[in-house]
Amino acid sequence: GAGLAEMTQLGVPVPAGFTITTDACRAYMAERDVPAGLEAEIDEHLAALERRTGKRFGDPEDPLLVSVRSGAAVSMPGMMDTILNLGLNDVAVDGLTRTTGNPRFASDSYRRLIQMYGEVVDGIEGQRFEQALTDLKAKRGVAHDTDLSANDLDELVETFKQMYGGRFPQDPRDQLRRAVRAVFDSWDNPRAQVYRRAHGIADDLGTAVNVVQMVFGNKGDTSGTGVCFTRDPSTGEQGLYGEFLVNAQGEDVVAGIRTPEPLQAMQQRLPEAFQQLLETMRRLEEHYRDMQDIEFTVEEGSLYLLQTRAAKRTAAAGLKAAVEMTDEGLISREEAVARIDPSQLDQLLHPMLDPGATYDVAATGLNASPGAASGKIVFDADTAAERGEREDVILVRWETTPDDIHGMIAAKGILTVHGGMTSHAAVVARGMGKPCVAGCEALSLDLNARTARIGETTLKEGDVLTIDGGTGRVIVGAVELVPPQINEDFQTVLEWADDIRRLNVRANADTPDDAKRAREFGAQGIGLCRTEHMFFGEDRLPVVQEMIMARDEAGRRAALERLLPMQQSDFEGIFEAMAGLPVTIRLLDPPLHEFLPPLEQAPDEMRERIKQLQESNPMLGTRGCRLGLQYPEIYEMQVRAIVRAAAAVRERAGEPPLVEIMHPLVGFAEELRRLRELTVAVASEENDVEYLCGTMIELPRACIRADEIAEHADFFSFGTNDLTQTALGFSRDDAEGKFLTYYLEEGVLERNPFETLDESGVGDLMRIAVERGRAVKDLKLGICGEHGGEPKSVAFCHELGLDYVSCSPFRVPLARLAAAQAALSERGAAYVAAGG
Repeated sequence: GAGLAEMTQLGVPVPAGFTITTDACRAYMAERDVPAGLEAEIDEHLAALERRTGKRFGDPEDPLLVSVRSGAAVSMPGMMDTILNLGLNDVAVDGLTRTTGNPRFASDSYRRLIQMYGEVVDGIEGQRFEQALTDLKAKRGVAHDTDLSANDLDELVETFKQMYGGRFPQDPRDQLRRAVRAVFDSWDNPRAQVYRRAHGIADDLGTAVNVVQMVFGNKGDTSGTGVCFTRDPSTGEQGLYGEFLVNAQGEDVVAGIRTPEPLQAMQQRLPEAFQQLLETMRRLEEHYRDMQDIEFTVEEGSLYLLQTRAAKRTAAAGLKAAVEMTDEGLISREEAVARIDPSQLDQLLHPMLDPGATYDVAATGLNASPGAASGKIVFDADTAAERGEREDVILVRWETTPDDIHGMIAAKGILTVHGGMTSHAAVVARGMGKPCVAGCEALSLDLNARTARIGETTLKEGDVLTIDGGTGRVIVGAVELVPPQINEDFQTVLEWADDIRRLNVRANADTPDDAKRAREFGAQGIGLCRTEHMFFGEDRLPVVQEMIMARDEAGRRAALERLLPMQQSDFEGIFEAMAGLPVTIRLLDPPLHEFLPPLEQAPDEMRERIKQLQESNPMLGTRGCRLGLQYPEIYEMQVRAIVRAAAAVRERAGEPPLVEIMHPLVGFAEELRRLRELTVAVASEENDVEYLCGTMIELPRACIRADEIAEHADFFSFGTNDLTQTALGFSRDDAEGKFLTYYLEEGVLERNPFETLDESGVGDLMRIAVERGRAVKDLKLGICGEHGGEPKSVAFCHELGLDYVSCSPFRVPLARLAAAQAALSERGAAYVAAGG
């Protein structure tokens, strides 16, 4: 509606009409009825429309016909409903025939109204109308609806009426009243709800209703309808992009009823309207300073624009258009950075399904890690590691554990039955840049038979599956993939973003390869290196298990002595990859039982120790700093390995690494005081290496008592995965795919708190920690949970005044862009506050 009004002011040819605002829709949703006074206002504006057009609504001889179309504040293409040709009835269709002298046009318009009104207002299944049309074309031996005569269409109208019980509603004003209600109702149809959830659009915005004079593209060969873009929405290239249909109404282009012609074909058929369209496209792009998606109709040679909006585009197209528009002087660099959707950049960093491929979706899970992969399914990590060396495999598990890491590394993608967006599978896959679909509960496994079942399809090991981690789709068989599209435009926009942002962006990286990749993506250091991942290597795990099985401290220290050079080697590789940049290393965090096999698979000599270590709720049990305090020799070995590695790299490179040693799960100041004492004592025994000693803030108590903890810390890093769990009392693996899905669908929560930071709860705890911690000293503050790469959460971290965010390597470009957008948003708010 706003677009139509603005185009009218610009002098662009737009049919007359009026807009019923989203306020009315919100009132309707609240009251479940049309708000008082609305119908009288509609009658008033309808009268004004009649005066402007010189036609009368409901006139039996020359009726004013209108379209009734939705129009949300945020573009949601195709999600809500539209009705065309409203105002026709059995008498008016005869009048329209006499007025236009075109009986086929009148009958065609009436059959379209009956079909659209039936689907949208009366809930008649659309397929019934389509089948009747198909049957009539077959009976007449014609291929297209345009080949049907006026008499044929009159027969179709009678067939359609039977679906209403013999009589279509005849009162035009009643048609309009019911149509407005139906468009309001379409705001809450299932596809619109799914679209809003997928795109983070609030459920309470509502939709406007646009009532607009009909213009007719179905009046014959000098009429038509089409859709065009001012630039290619797939690539962003300048040129002529769109489709056109002669003798058609708008829905024909998108419905696939007839094959549209390229927009260029309009030049030969309707040259004057074509030239006017080109000029209008240019004017609209210059006015809106953005790529436009335009719908138009030509009625007997006259061009009318029905809609313009910012075009939906691929990430590659968005980047190219932004860069070229900046070069053309249409927009500034700041505007270019502000208009790129950070979450879309995921498309450029992972293989994707070929947009031109056809396939059937067998099941859908959570879109846990973006990208797409095809491969032969395997059901355990050992098989994945073995077969993954020579062919593409998809690792399919009930859920993954740290023991599966070698199989996950070898697999092209991961599919799990259980688990959520921050499950082990999801977090590790994102860190490795691998596609992952988690929580696919339509999938069932029979590990004894080595089979999987999706619906009626049974798959055996070695059968091919394709997963799309960006959408959560699971497809039986292979689908063509297209490679990542990192290009010059991508680099250019990120460089502009780097000039704007205040927040530093680091990466969560556990290996030298991860660190190198992160640096390639522009990471300014490592915000989280999880040392436990180093313990699962084939040469390390037996030594770790020996340490856990030791009967006394001497036995543990003997095993740790053998682990020390292995850890040191890993740290050296990471420090070298991040030369000159800070590296935060988290000491051992998970409970010890994770390094041992399940009880039923363990050898006899291990079973007693496993039973001793078993806990009812291990994630709130003996892990993190509690482990370090009970078994200080473990943390001593790790600190020694860190300091020795830093000294060795300094000797080789001549530049000391910026080392930050982080103690996890601290809730009490006394815990960190003792562990800092341990850290300082061990480090002083080694080479003179500068380092910081801090903690991960991931418990509500740590936030509330941040001033006490800060006395013993050089930095805080918010671990928002566990902070969200402990603040909300949600187990992330149990919540996602279970009650959390219900909460999101029913509107109990607007967003998944494990994807987007819960600002009012978890965020408030962070705010307390920042204020109380910095009241004690000038702490370095960062975030290293999964939220560190999510745009809304990055904006919140900017607002809190954190120094950096840290995320998986493949999300670093997203975070760089989001951090710049947060800085621009702050500038804009300051400008408005100053009266600008």
